[in-house]
Amino acid sequence: MIYKRSSALFVEAQKVIPGGVNSPVRAFKAVGGDPIFVKEAKGAYLYDEDGNRLIDYINSWGPMILGHAHPPVVNAVVEKAKKGTSFGMPTEIETKIAELAVSMVPNIDKIRFVNSGTEACMSAVRLARGFTKKDKIIKFAGCYHGHSDSFLIQAGSGAVTFGSPNSPGVTEGTAKDTLLARYNDLENVEEIINSNKNEIACIIIEPVAGNMGCIPPVEGFLEGLRSLCDAHNILLIFDEVMTGFRLAKGGVQELLGVDADIVTFGKVIGGGLPVGAFAAREEIMNHLAPLGPVYQAGTLSGNPLAMAAGLAMLTELNDHSEIFDSLAKKTAYLHEGIAKVLEEKNVVHTINRIGSMISVHFSEKSVIDFESAAEGNNDTFKKFFHGMLDQGIYIAPSAFETWFITEALTYEDLDETIKAVSIVAEKL
Repeated sequence: MIYKRSSALFVEAQKVIPGGVNSPVRAFKAVGGDPIFVKEAKGAYLYDEDGNRLIDYINSWGPMILGHAHPPVVNAVVEKAKKGTSFGMPTEIETKIAELAVSMVPNIDKIRFVNSGTEACMSAVRLARGFTKKDKIIKFAGCYHGHSDSFLIQAGSGAVTFGSPNSPGVTEGTAKDTLLARYNDLENVEEIINSNKNEIACIIIEPVAGNMGCIPPVEGFLEGLRSLCDAHNILLIFDEVMTGFRLAKGGVQELLGVDADIVTFGKVIGGGLPVGAFAAREEIMNHLAPLGPVYQAGTLSGNPLAMAAGLAMLTELNDHSEIFDSLAKKTAYLHEGIAKVLEEKNVVHTINRIGSMISVHFSEKSVIDFESAAEGNNDTFKKFFHGMLDQGIYIAPSAFETWFITEALTYEDLDETIKAVSIVAEKL
């Protein structure tokens, strides 16, 4: 495929936008080459500025669960925009989507809308600290919760080592209150808790990781975290920005039957528009201003366009819960097809999948945490990425990102993708 127009646009963008992009992964630094500039999208397909059609497996990093430009969502936004785009005042639609979300998700009584997943996770941690009156948090190496200072921490050398900043601008003072744990390692978490008794406000986790590839929790891991939190008066935060309303109507809490104390949302809940939310039982949520002392605010929070898009999306998912089974079957079909091809071509790989999330790791080991994800062959991934792109298949331009399946994908699209893998695998 030819990408002359995209390359030219990237040159122009770099003159006025740092790195030419407004979010780093878009720059293709992990895979090389110039990023693709999208002109429009419909259903399961992207159409770039050079006129190429690409089958899309990132779907705006998750929210396009029903496909791009889904008519009910688009129509809801257009009709709402005609009446004004933002007021900074309460609107009825905020209550409607809140009522629907609370009815769909187990174990929450109230929800507050914000403008991004980063905001949601940042606010959830602040709320947890305010509720418990403790300062430290535990996060997991490889889990991404947005670019708030508390989350930009890398793992230290030992199980109980304080985190250190991995971005300039994050202070040591902030870093010292973030403790790093290994994903899927319950003993490691317990060791950290025992070394910081009565100091930890919350554990925040992607209950299914999506930012080191797709990594589901091993059996008993989430249940173990729940037990540890109960025993030590720690709040358990599920970051369901990716998984919420995607893996099930009620997200991972419903799918795996483990309750969190606070849940964060994004992606799907806004139908593709900028939005986030955090939710919990009433006792916790009533600590938020204006009822309680924990401050959180946002002029565009609950803006009518995002609320209209989200209400249309959640209504369809709530009314047609069979979508989740359909998505899971399509993902399983893709998994089986890719695995068969890579095995036939003797390409070392492992594939992780849960629901409508899937990732291909070029590693002979099981991928269960950040360390094992990092052991994958990145050179092979780069070849695979560009090979798939040449075949008209767009996957995440990073080995550390999950693929997202959309209901708009047909089985013909999946077969085309599997065929592309077969062609690319010959050169790996």
